[in-house]
Amino acid sequence: MARSSDRPTRERRERRFALVLFLPAFLVLAIGTTVPLFYLLWASLWRIDLSMPWLSGFAGLENYAKMAADPRFWNSLGLTVIYTGSTVVFQVVIGLGLALLVLRIPRGQAALRIAAIMPIVLAPVVVGMFWRTLVLPPDYGLLDLVTQALGLGSHNWLGDPQLALVSVITIHTWQWTPFSFLVILASLAALPPDVFEAARIDRANAWRRFIHITLPMIRPAIAIIVIMRMMVALSAFAAIFAATGGGPGTATEILNLYAYRTSFTDLNLGYGAALAVVLLAITLLVSFLMFRLRRAA
Repeated sequence: MARSSDRPTRERRERRFALVLFLPAFLVLAIGTTVPLFYLLWASLWRIDLSMPWLSGFAGLENYAKMAADPRFWNSLGLTVIYTGSTVVFQVVIGLGLALLVLRIPRGQAALRIAAIMPIVLAPVVVGMFWRTLVLPPDYGLLDLVTQALGLGSHNWLGDPQLALVSVITIHTWQWTPFSFLVILASLAALPPDVFEAARIDRANAWRRFIHITLPMIRPAIAIIVIMRMMVALSAFAAIFAATGGGPGTATEILNLYAYRTSFTDLNLGYGAALAVVLLAITLLVSFLMFRLRRAA
């Protein structure tokens, strides 16, 4: 029988062993996230233009002040708001509709869940190339074949400034709606059936049951979906870059793409870093407000 005095020694050894396992992962995480973040903040305060290196130097808040008079920044910010808001709304609404529909199908739900996972597991750059090369090309793309068969003619989906933004919103919605669908479907399947049975006995129709019972009970799941999808949409890059590159012109140049173009095409690293910091601040602010609203609800 072990003596009681051995217990503190054994506990200290276990804590030291746990610390040894924890520290390497923590250091890698700190180096991979914290160091680049501080470098980004530092670079945003400097004038770093590789096309004119002789003008480099400390700029203070000059890069941030420059945004106020930059129409391209305001255009990209507006596109970011439109892109984020529309994709999140479409994902929640379509995902909820599909979940309600699939829940009424007695057989084949497992196959539908597996099919729904397929777009999610694809890399965003692969999704962008898939839509660019197979679905949206004019004349021979799958969507153009459908519109021509319906007598609606051919359209340059990614080359028309008015259609390009709609196209990238569609691409993002197609890839990530299955996530909303699966989460909402799991939430609906977990609802207690006796509540709905009591509502039927009270002669509540399907619409009233949906509004007064279903929606309030799945509201926490919808709130989490909105928060997660907004954070991803605000930082979207790969699918849009693969599909349009931010074009035509600046038609699909959301803030993330503008920061990339400024840094690696125009070689203005200081201003590009400031744009990235603003995007980071917007993402953190939106996430904070959404979590506050979720707690208040």
